[in-house]
Amino acid sequence: MTTLKERLHADVVSHMKDRNKVALTTVRNVLGEIETREKSGKTPIVLDDSQVTSLLQKEAAKRRDTARIYTEAGETERAAAEIAEAEVIEAYLPKALTEAEVETIVDEAIAALKAEGVELSLRQLGAVMKPVTAKVAGRFDGKAVSEIVRNRLAQQ
Repeated sequence: MTTLKERLHADVVSHMKDRNKVALTTVRNVLGEIETREKSGKTPIVLDDSQVTSLLQKEAAKRRDTARIYTEAGETERAAAEIAEAEVIEAYLPKALTEAEVETIVDEAIAALKAEGVELSLRQLGAVMKPVTAKVAGRFDGKAVSEIVRNRLAQQ
């Protein structure tokens, strides 16, 4: 199985062959950002798939935010270009979870902790969040997950 970074490198070639300028430029920019992250700091590192996914989410969100700003300023062509780039990046992200799927994951984590005899209250937020975050990782908004966990713990 190829890594996400390897897939991005392979897609540069395919975008060149397809003459897809938007996708080619976007993927090259993302690869540049990945390389910058890997080389910054005292010692070079290699980003794993979860770190690359996180970076892709930030890049897509950045473009969506820029598109919103352009739309508010009446620059619809620039906004459309930013949205097109965001869609190219989002194609590399794992399929997002629905709120119902996340609620099920939260309920399973709470049930597992109850089975271990843990007394649940809002103080155990971290104990519930840890396994939930591991399963959800990048496929649902972290703040929304936290809210769901808080609501479930408040009902206990």
